[in-house]
Amino acid sequence: MGKIIAIANQKGGVGKSTTTINLAACLAEKKKKVLVIDSDPQGNTTSGLGVDKNAAENTVYDLLLDENTEMDDCIRREVIPYVSLIPSNVDLAAAEIELIGTKEKEYILDRKAVSLRNEYDYVIIDCPPSLSTLTVNALVAADTVLVPIQCEYYALEGLSQLIRTVNLVRERLNSRLEIEGVVFTMYDSRTNLSQQVVENVSEHLGEDIYKTIIPRNIRLAEAPSYGMPITVYDAKSAGAEAYRKLAEEVLKAK
Repeated sequence: MGKIIAIANQKGGVGKSTTTINLAACLAEKKKKVLVIDSDPQGNTTSGLGVDKNAAENTVYDLLLDENTEMDDCIRREVIPYVSLIPSNVDLAAAEIELIGTKEKEYILDRKAVSLRNEYDYVIIDCPPSLSTLTVNALVAADTVLVPIQCEYYALEGLSQLIRTVNLVRERLNSRLEIEGVVFTMYDSRTNLSQQVVENVSEHLGEDIYKTIIPRNIRLAEAPSYGMPITVYDAKSAGAEAYRKLAEEVLKAK
C-alpha cells in the first residue's frame, strides 16, 4: 500500500521543490517506485525533473478542472528511473478561481489518487507556497505532511501557521493526516542563526524533527537548472548525501 506525502510550507524559498525532487530521487535509488505530483503553478519541480513545463500537456490543472481526466492521462512515466511525474505550469494559477463553486473541491485530488496506492510505493506532492485550494487538495489526499524549514529568523512563525492548517484539515476533511516530520534546509554551520533556528524549532516540536539537516550547498542550487536531481547532477556532493540520509529516515517511518 503506497504512502502519499505532501511537501508543504506556506513560505516560499524554503526548499520544497528541492526536497520533493531529491527525496523522490533518493527513494528511487532504493528501488522504490515514486510518483511526483507538482501542484505548484511555478512548475519548478517539473522543470527540475527535466520536463519542459511550458510545453507540458495533461497537467495537474487538467486533473483538477476536467472530471474526465484521470491520473493515467497525466503521468509522465519514468522521467528518471523509478520516478514518474504529473507536471504543472502557470495554467494551474487559474485553478483557484475556476474551482469556485465546485462541490467538494477539496476532495478532487483525493478521489483521483485512490488507484495510485497500489501502483506506487510513494506519491510525493509538491505544494504551492500558500494555504490555497491547491494545498488543501494535497493535504486531503495525503497521509502525512513533510515540512521543509529554511534556517532563518521567521521559520517558526510560518511553521505554527501550517500546523494550525494541518490540524484544521485533520478535524474537518482528512482524519488520517499526520505530520511526517520537519526537515531543516539551507543550513549554514558557520552562522549562529542557523543553529539558533534548529534549537528553537526543536524545543517546540521535539520528536517530529528529522535528524538529517540539509546543508546550504552550491551543487544542490545548480542541479535544477540542468533538469536533474542532485543524485544525477553530483552524486557525491554533500547535498546528495544529505538527501540520501533523509530518504533513509522516511523509509524507516513507513
